[in-house]
Amino acid sequence: MALSNSLTRRSLLRSLSALPAAGIASALPGLAHAAPEFSFKYGNNLPVSHPLNVRGQEVAARVAAESKGRMEIKLFPNNQLGGDTDMLAQVRSGGLEIFNPGTMVIATVAPLSAITAVGFAFSNYDQVWSAVDGKLGDSIRASFAKIGLYTFDKMWDNGFRQITTSTRPVVTAADLAGMKIRVPVSPMGISLFKALSAAPTSLQFSEVYSALQTKVVDAQENPLAIVQTAKLYEVQKYCSLTNHSWDGYHLVVNGRAWRGLPDDLKLIVARAFNEGALQQREDLRKLNESLQADLTAKGLVFNQAAADSFRAQLQKAGFYAEWKGKFGPEAWALLEATAGKVS
Repeated sequence: MALSNSLTRRSLLRSLSALPAAGIASALPGLAHAAPEFSFKYGNNLPVSHPLNVRGQEVAARVAAESKGRMEIKLFPNNQLGGDTDMLAQVRSGGLEIFNPGTMVIATVAPLSAITAVGFAFSNYDQVWSAVDGKLGDSIRASFAKIGLYTFDKMWDNGFRQITTSTRPVVTAADLAGMKIRVPVSPMGISLFKALSAAPTSLQFSEVYSALQTKVVDAQENPLAIVQTAKLYEVQKYCSLTNHSWDGYHLVVNGRAWRGLPDDLKLIVARAFNEGALQQREDLRKLNESLQADLTAKGLVFNQAAADSFRAQLQKAGFYAEWKGKFGPEAWALLEATAGKVS
């Protein structure tokens, strides 16, 4: 719109200020940007640099482009909307539309989720993806639907969990005796490390760094990508490669919010998140190849743990029998169909 001598920029702005928003849009179509019809908030507990958030931003951009601006996804990383427990409550109530809880975190409201975190169940990623992309994963997703959460088909990777400590390396199960270790807010994490004779403390991830720094706990267990991106190496000295449990992220959506989307937008959003998951899995695989060297350069001392001693202790403590009873024979059979005998 060209401005004549009799219509200055200031007088134009005064005139527009008296118009409602719709009037402004029609008066200046070239300057107005229509707000998206749908806007979803996506919260998580990971640093911006983590592969999940890098791919998450790409998913958000893809959804905006493919929907031609009708759909917006806003990322809130690094506990901006609260800790895991807070965000899980928010996504169930509708205060948050999308959240990516870890397998043990969401197990507090959908217990079957924790079955993929059973200690030493999986020995490699082929087993993991066969399980969570297959019948076991379908059963878990069905359990989320019962509590009002829609779940995308493909899980995002967190990784195999390792133990870091500030006191001593963990080589055998006996080295965990009495150790104060942080675990997620989850019955599975508490049960696993109690069976290993440690002293587990449940804390939200947002509290982990400060708890390690102030010696509230001496150890924690997380995949190496978390150790790196959350800079836990600054407050830990040893990293024991235990691979004691695999962890991944379920991308869950508030059920009412999901049902409120038109079918074409559901297709766009689900496709973007599912394909983003496959890309993020590959990102983490490549990252894991270089992480040990990177963390060693930052001062973390690595050692290989003796997995057999941990399995023997868990079996002796009745850990496997307890959880097989809790999950039931049908779910346990689905786990063993891909992981082999778990005991």
